[in-house]
Amino acid sequence: MFYLFRAPPLLFNPAHERAVRHAEPGAMAALEARYGAALAQRQAAAQAVARARDGDDGSAVTVALDGLRARAADVETVRGEALALAARVTGEPSRDVNYVMPSFVLRHLPLGLAGIFIAAVLAAAMSSIAAELNSLATVTVIDFYRRWVRPEGSDRHYLLVSKAATGFWGLFACVVATFAATLGSLIEVVNRFGSFFYGSILGGFLLAMVGRARPAGAFVGLIAGMGVVATVNFGAPSVSFLWHNVIGAVTVVVVGVVLSAARRPAT
Repeated sequence: MFYLFRAPPLLFNPAHERAVRHAEPGAMAALEARYGAALAQRQAAAQAVARARDGDDGSAVTVALDGLRARAADVETVRGEALALAARVTGEPSRDVNYVMPSFVLRHLPLGLAGIFIAAVLAAAMSSIAAELNSLATVTVIDFYRRWVRPEGSDRHYLLVSKAATGFWGLFACVVATFAATLGSLIEVVNRFGSFFYGSILGGFLLAMVGRARPAGAFVGLIAGMGVVATVNFGAPSVSFLWHNVIGAVTVVVVGVVLSAARRPAT
């Protein structure tokens, strides 16, 4: 809504913007001129919607909204051409959706609020990363290394192994994050990756509240839930990622209950 009445940059990624200005100054200037005109028309259309709503005229609001959608489409068309130009100049995919919030913070927030925002982001990231690395290292050492590799190791030895496991999972997380940054919106990417596990784990907790559920049924249901989510994720992209957790949880519960009932001994 903020950028509906304030002109957003043509390219939110500052590195790509500088590269395009240096390599294609004429094309960039022409796009900016078209972009400015399209933004002015979109702002006028947004103001028309506001006036129509103040007048409490349903038909006028509908017409004004149609005009706003058309002007917004014109703006996105110009931005699409700019992104394509940036991709051609830089030789890499130009997805600047992850630069929208940093651009807003740096361009429009006062210095104090910008600092608070950055500190909050860093604090949230550090707490999440610490919990993630601690959990992964603990599972690696306790559930795998101590059980299968060295059951009789000393506490000092396990501490050293846990440090090495923490370093390994930290490097692994960096590699995954570098790859995920090229896939589009980080919010959607994180939820798509997490939906392979979140819904299935929720289904496992729900099964624990079913008195007749059996461990074997829960295990198979957990695997089935992740498999179904993967199938939906890659085979049915039209299904919103917001439904993946629900699909995984329901699959785990259904499969777990059915298999537990089938394996229950006859009385």
